This record gives sequence, structure tokens and C-alpha cells, in this order.
Amino acid sequence: MKLWWVGIVISLVFSKWANGFVEHSFNETELSFLEAYGESKVGANYLMVGLTLIPGAGAKRAVCLDGTLPGYHLHRGYGSGANSWLIQLEGGGWCNSIRNCVYRKTTRRGSSRFMEKNIAFTGILSNKAEENPDFFNWNRVKLRYCDGASFTGDGEDKARQLQFRGQRIWLSAMEDLKSKGMRYAKQTLLSGCSAGGLAAILHCDEFRGLFPRTTKVKCLSDAGLFLDAPDVSGGRTLRNLYNGVVGLQGVQHNLPRVCTNHLDPTSCFFPQNLIANIQTPLFILNAAYDSWQIQSSLAPASADPAGFWHECRLNHAKCTPSQINFLQGDANFEELF
Repeated sequence: MKLWWVGIVISLVFSKWANGFVEHSFNETELSFLEAYGESKVGANYLMVGLTLIPGAGAKRAVCLDGTLPGYHLHRGYGSGANSWLIQLEGGGWCNSIRNCVYRKTTRRGSSRFMEKNIAFTGILSNKAEENPDFFNWNRVKLRYCDGASFTGDGEDKARQLQFRGQRIWLSAMEDLKSKGMRYAKQTLLSGCSAGGLAAILHCDEFRGLFPRTTKVKCLSDAGLFLDAPDVSGGRTLRNLYNGVVGLQGVQHNLPRVCTNHLDPTSCFFPQNLIANIQTPLFILNAAYDSWQIQSSLAPASADPAGFWHECRLNHAKCTPSQINFLQGDANFEELF
């Protein structure tokens, strides 16, 4: 019998961590904090956590796009949470072309040279019991995202001095954290938001394999359920983007074989083709109307030259009934115009 379950939450969220995790309901304010951190929090009354570069990563070629060392932020747990670990994979889109990746390596999304040296731990990473009652005293880690392929690529472009080493970064980070006590964890949660949420799905079973069977392991994908669906012109905007990511960065070699045995690699970068075969308990949190997917995948400006979707794209409350039907998968293209 398969040992997996998937919870898909739309708009209003209630989470239940079965088999040993705490049961807790999230309201809309708490949900906004799941990925919350950053420069806007600096100076406020938040816990600031320093960046740790992974010293042994360079020898394994587990490096950012520009060749710099990857890193993470770790705040130690205590008390009842001393042997519990929460890993959050940072999000931040993808780079699907040489041009995009060359630009990306000049930012914090492609180089640790540009990463903040300290970030605020809020929401699911917070150390405040009133804000984060389930995980406030766990060992909490934010793994920084600097590869542009959801921690799955493995390749390089020597001419442009680009390193596509997301999979190696993932492995190197997990090895380093295990050496710092994660190997003794009694319960662990792998989480991520957006591109990091996709990474949490892609690496969920791999994460389970890092621990003995006695360790309780679960995964949480926040806003990572990216859909392989046609855009408003009938094209495949997101599939085209993912096809570039997979082909450029050598992602195909690190995708689950249970998927690539019968589907093309790009299809296996989409969560909808992966979740049914994930053996580890997986919790999926996604909005009914994901603003990024509406604006950048389903109704991008490139697919809507006449601007018919402009208002709906910016605010789904202004969508027409036929547009809402399309977003819900109930309309064909002819009904939209």
C-alpha cells in the first residue's frame, strides 16, 4: 500500500499534521508569513539570522551560477524542538536561457556575493511562539536559492562562466546540515515557496531517504503547484519556459525516474505529473487564483496583445464570467473573445 497522501488547500486553509505532527489552523494573516522575510523586516523587532556559506561545497562543484559558494541561514532549536528540523527552500523563479542566467548571476538569485548577510526569520521561521506555535523552537533553516532550476540542475557553460549546479547544492547543503545535528532529527519538515515549493515536491522523497525510518518526515509546498495548462492564446507559456530550464541546466538527469520512464523531462518538471507517485506525506498549499500564474503563465501580456485580459490579470475580481470559467478550466478559447 502506498504511504503517501496529498492535501490541496484552496483559498482558506486548515492544516492537520497527521501521524505525530501538531494540528493547527492557519488564518490568512499567518499564510502571508509562510515565505515572509527580507529587507523590509530589517530594523524591526524580528530575529535576524546570519548567512552561513557551505565550506566544502566548492570542492564538489556545488556552487551558484557564478561559481560562488552556496549558503543557508540556521537558527538552532531548543527544548522540545531541539531534535526537530524545518528546512525551507527559497524561491525566486528560474532562468531558462543563457541571457537570463548571465543576468541572474549578478543578483542574489545567482551569486552569494549579492545575498543579504542577515535575514529576518518570520512566519514559519519565526522564533515567536504566538506567531509560529508549531515550529518556533525547532532548528529552522533557510536554504538560499542561487541556481535558477529549483535545486535540480547539473551542468555548466564554460564559455559564459555559468554553473548549473542546483542538485549538487541541495546534496551539499543536506550533508552539511546532517553534520550539524540534523542526522539525529526525530521529526523533519521540508518546505518551500514558489520555485522553492516546486523544489520541495521534487526533492520530497529524496529528503525522506536521508533519515532512518523512525524519523517522521513530511513535506510542504507553498505556492509551488505550477500547472501545465494552455494560456489564453492556446499556447504553452510555462511549458516553453520549463523546457528551456530543463534543457539548459541538465535537469532531466535528476528528475524522478518513475516519471521520466513514461513522460518527457519537461512534463516531469510539472508537479501534476509527480505528486501521485510521491511516497512521503506531502501537504500542498496553493491559492485558487494564483496571481503569478495568471499574470505570467495563463494570461501573460505576450498571449494577450489586444489587452482583453489586462484588468483580470491585475485583479481577478474584475474578471468576466467567461474569464473565470477559463481560469477554472471550464471554458474553451472561443468563449473568451
